[in-house]
Amino acid sequence: NEKHVVSSNEGGAIALAAGHYLATGKTPLVYMQNSGLGNAVNPLTSLADKEVYRIPMLLVIGWRGEPGAKDEPQHVKQGKITPALLETLGIPYAVLTRNSPVNLENIFKKASNYFKRESAPYAFLIKKDAFAPYAPGKKNSAHGKLSREEAIQEIINLTGSKDIVISTTGKASRELFEYREFLKQGHKKDFLTVGSMGHSSLIALGIALSKPKRQVYCLDGDGAAIMHMGHLGVIGKHAPENFKHVIFNNGVHDSVGGQETGASHINFAPLAKAAGYKRTFLAKNRGDLIKKIALMKQSKGPVLLEIKVRPGSRKNLGRPTASPAENKKEFMRFIER
Repeated sequence: NEKHVVSSNEGGAIALAAGHYLATGKTPLVYMQNSGLGNAVNPLTSLADKEVYRIPMLLVIGWRGEPGAKDEPQHVKQGKITPALLETLGIPYAVLTRNSPVNLENIFKKASNYFKRESAPYAFLIKKDAFAPYAPGKKNSAHGKLSREEAIQEIINLTGSKDIVISTTGKASRELFEYREFLKQGHKKDFLTVGSMGHSSLIALGIALSKPKRQVYCLDGDGAAIMHMGHLGVIGKHAPENFKHVIFNNGVHDSVGGQETGASHINFAPLAKAAGYKRTFLAKNRGDLIKKIALMKQSKGPVLLEIKVRPGSRKNLGRPTASPAENKKEFMRFIER
């Protein structure tokens, strides 16, 4: 749908919206979680700002980590600074709550008048529960029958006692944490990338280059990999032999509503190969996965294993009970050995 395009990241969404405005003269809408505002700051200040190209757009920003509301540690700082960040950027905003429909016409009128007067971005900051629940109706059938959680378990079962694991943002890290709890292994081997979406592969690269005698596994997602796909080239250039990159591809952003990522048409293997990865593998079922994990373990890296998995997760999936600071301390002690 040319009117609704899921971009690779929030900065790209701002650029995409700017292109739409330049071509049509119509004010576009960009929606994001406030954790992605950092990705959007550059094009907001150097492209859309009224001191540069004066491009109007409506920003609909979900407010995670709002002061006074319970949320995960990675959202607390961003939630605290979000209003001040918008003010620093010179972007006026309205806060929408469950009661906002009463004044919605006036809120939209104020935004519309601002677009006409200033030709610049305006934001709606959305509090939790302001919108009614909504689940995407279309299920992506192009992906595997294996669950991501099952795939994570198979990988962990075949890793060595000294192997290091870096897991991506969202439910993959939660599933990894719960499996370690089930195995009563503790969490010292794992670095859970609870925030900084899209960057787990370069965290893993930094560790792999610094600890060349240890095997380093990056458990990544299709949405996260797409967000900063240039990381593949950096990994391929430095080519650590101990780097194992696993991408769970379910075609959706599972942790933030299940919107499609666009990965249904992407084959990560040739991308990684072109970027300099030594070997690439694809798995679509459990039997195939076990064989490909064994091949990945035997291969000199960087190696990429793409696993086609189905969207979704367990409804009773828990969250890490250790703080990020505790995770970091325990993890650093483990990799010092």
